[in-house]
Amino acid sequence: MTSADQARREGDLVTVGPEPIEAGELIEFVSDPSCGAVALFLGTVRDHSDGKEGVTRLEYEAYDDVVERKIAGIVDEARDRWDLERIAVVHRVGSLDVGEVSVGVAVGSGHRGDAFSSARYIIDELKARVPIWKKEHWPGGAEWVREDQEHA
Repeated sequence: MTSADQARREGDLVTVGPEPIEAGELIEFVSDPSCGAVALFLGTVRDHSDGKEGVTRLEYEAYDDVVERKIAGIVDEARDRWDLERIAVVHRVGSLDVGEVSVGVAVGSGHRGDAFSSARYIIDELKARVPIWKKEHWPGGAEWVREDQEHA
């Protein structure tokens, strides 16, 4: 990794952990006087999945270091494609109830097009490529699912 890559990565926030995700903190992190746009995506736990009604909670598991490195690589790809100032990507692990935020992506940029496009790219690539497991719980059962193997 070059020193420019390291400096770029140090300005971003990429974390995986059990702490609740606060939208305001993500917005504050990516806000900058040079930014004319801030895009925020929050993924929340819903009460259904692939035809299963009544999902009551999800459990997320990940190898934090591996997952953070993969997410950081996606962030670097986004920086190569768009003009971005600040990026924050946070994913929770542990048990989450319906309605709780499981993942947050925030991007600060000079322009809305770059902010929207890069935020969508980051969450889409995270869902497609990052090995995070979730266990869906519903009345009468539970099942583990790899997030990077879902098609939704």
